[in-house]
Amino acid sequence: MQVTDQKLEIAIGRMLQTGVLLAAAVVLIGGILYLHQATGSRPDYSHFKGVAEALRSPVDIFNDARHGDTTSIIQLGLLLLIATPIARVILAAVGFLFERDRLYFCISLIVLAVLLYSLLHAA
Repeated sequence: MQVTDQKLEIAIGRMLQTGVLLAAAVVLIGGILYLHQATGSRPDYSHFKGVAEALRSPVDIFNDARHGDTTSIIQLGLLLLIATPIARVILAAVGFLFERDRLYFCISLIVLAVLLYSLLHAA
């Protein structure tokens, strides 16, 4: 199969649409479940409380979402939204590799490295 610029653009566009729609659906489902389960007193927003430690690790988020924790499901949707542009860069790099376009393949790898570094080493 011959990879052309047009086929690559279409594949990247569909992947971006799918990623954003999937992330939105997961956040929506998590939000609906969260509102359905929300009971108790009204939250106090006058004092800032950080995110629970379990919502900071992707492994914990996946495990808790699998067990039905609604805040983890919402956080999983946000992780999917963050992963969408990373997947786009990976798909572009693979497409450029099949096109034998070494310059853009190397540029895509540099962009991927910067994205992963900023994601993994964020303060």
